This record gives sequence, structure tokens and C-alpha cells, in this order.
Amino acid sequence: MTRAEFQDVIQQALDELPPQFQDAIENLDIHVRWAPTPYERRRARLRPGMELFGLYTGIPLTKRTRGYSMVTPDIITIYQRTHERYCATEAQMVEQARQTLLHEIGHYLGIDEDRLHELGVG
Repeated sequence: MTRAEFQDVIQQALDELPPQFQDAIENLDIHVRWAPTPYERRRARLRPGMELFGLYTGIPLTKRTRGYSMVTPDIITIYQRTHERYCATEAQMVEQARQTLLHEIGHYLGIDEDRLHELGVG
């Protein structure tokens, strides 16, 4: 799949997010990259053999103070190679991308890993 095709998959997944998630996104950029860097893998605390579908970088809404303004956007990075490895069809890729986006938006909203698992987007 080309980068442009995968970006279309990500856009389709974004368009299919529930309205409450779409409305919550403010000053947040979505980036698509082929694979995580070694630094990103360490930051995500991945052990050897573990895969990373996406990564949130920024200050969660729950940790921001009143003085939080005039800042660059937070970033959600989606990794194309991981999605391609685990998805056999475009429909599966759209669903996995949607799950990845929900998971990373959850981090943006300040939801921790345990709660994301409870909500079914872990």
C-alpha cells in the first residue's frame, strides 16, 4: 500500500470516529510514518518483539493548566508497517486504524492504559 493510500485509510478511520471524539480533538495533528524509531520504541516501553501501532506525543488534557496556550499541536503518529503486518484487507486496516486512533485520542484525553483496555481500545 502506498503512503497516500494508507493516509486515505487513516482519513476514513477519522471520519468514522464517533462525534464526541471528533469534537474533542483540538490542536492535534495526525502523522503517518512507516515505522517507529528506536527512541519511540523506548518511549513506549516496548520489549523486543512487541509492535507499536500508534503513539501520542503531547500533554494530555487532564494535565494542562490554565496557562497552557500558544503551543504547537500535540501529535498522534500512526505506523503504517505495523498496520500492514497485522491486517489482511483494507477493511481490517480501517478498523485497526480506527482502534489505534481511539486509543491514542484516549491518551490525549488523559485516559491511562488500564482504562483504555477496559473500554476495549487497549
